[in-house]
Amino acid sequence: MNFNLTSKLPHVGTTIFTKMTTLANAQQALNLSQGFPDFETDPKLIQLVAQAMEKGYNQYAPMIGAQPLRDAIVRKYKEIYNVEVDATEELTITAGGTQAIFTAIATVVRPQDEVIIFEPAYDCYAPTIELFGGKVVPVRLLAPDFRIDWDYVATLMNAKTRLIIINNPNNPTGKVLDREELIKLGALLEGTSTLLLSDEVYEHIVFDGVLPQSVIGIPTLRERSFVIASFGKLLHTTGWKIGYCIAPALLTQEFRKVHQFNVFSVNSPMQFAIAEYLSDLSYVKGLSAFFEQKRNLLKDGLKESRFKILPCEGTYFLNIDYSAISEEKEFEFACLLTEQHKIATIPLSAFYKEVTNQQVLRVCFAKKDETLWKAVEILKKI
Repeated sequence: MNFNLTSKLPHVGTTIFTKMTTLANAQQALNLSQGFPDFETDPKLIQLVAQAMEKGYNQYAPMIGAQPLRDAIVRKYKEIYNVEVDATEELTITAGGTQAIFTAIATVVRPQDEVIIFEPAYDCYAPTIELFGGKVVPVRLLAPDFRIDWDYVATLMNAKTRLIIINNPNNPTGKVLDREELIKLGALLEGTSTLLLSDEVYEHIVFDGVLPQSVIGIPTLRERSFVIASFGKLLHTTGWKIGYCIAPALLTQEFRKVHQFNVFSVNSPMQFAIAEYLSDLSYVKGLSAFFEQKRNLLKDGLKESRFKILPCEGTYFLNIDYSAISEEKEFEFACLLTEQHKIATIPLSAFYKEVTNQQVLRVCFAKKDETLWKAVEILKKI
């Protein structure tokens, strides 16, 4: 039957994460491709969810999010960044970070608008921009340092530039934009009508003494920004899909117009549980050290391998260069590792719009130590 259906996303297929995880499962391979932990979250948090259910928090939460959770987020930003957030006018609880990103783009991007993104980029940005008629303007950043040339970015901006998207810390590169770079971005945007979407889902996973950075602490950026964060990465609960968006009152008002017809409200008992769990922020403050140990385990374990380790300042992903091992393109080499050596990774090329082969793979180290040791043993033999 012919439905005369024209795809809105004709160039979009199955994501690389699904492909590699499916291949990993078929090959019974160690899966370091998709970004999820293979260890459990804190039993205390699970108990708090059960208690919330028993208390009757099983119906719709308010559209903007449960008050206790919004209050907990406000406390976090005050304690960590020393900034005030209005829990009612500026903060909305969402069904994960990706939904918040989708909603923010839907809120402001119109046909013919241009959106600057930095590649390698999280894979939801470009399709969502295109879905709402926007034009993706990619800035290609290359290994090993993935440095941003802000002067070059300035040449791409014009009256059609509706939005710039940054991801800090960045998945997949592990790069962290420091305060100085954020101030440069603020100066670039000053005097324009361009908005900013700052994807900060890995904000509390930074290493080597680096402090968490948020555009919310830069006044010139905060006034024009959607700040997106997620509890999936923070609490080792990627399957719960709970995040939030902070934005100025005017932007939040428009954001919620889309949000209420997209999701309306988010999982109720988990919101109340997370709120109580975050009454003590020591867990949040200890997250960087927890993952830094895992990064170092993998990094140090591969020193005797033929892989070259790229810098990793944040997130729970490490990039490895295999140019001393093979001339194969990234996707083919990733498949070869999965099929022949039983270890699954992600080709960095999957995060670029145009074909880009740097012989680099992304490895997730949000895994048990024993999983990482197994990975090291496999990779050292290649």
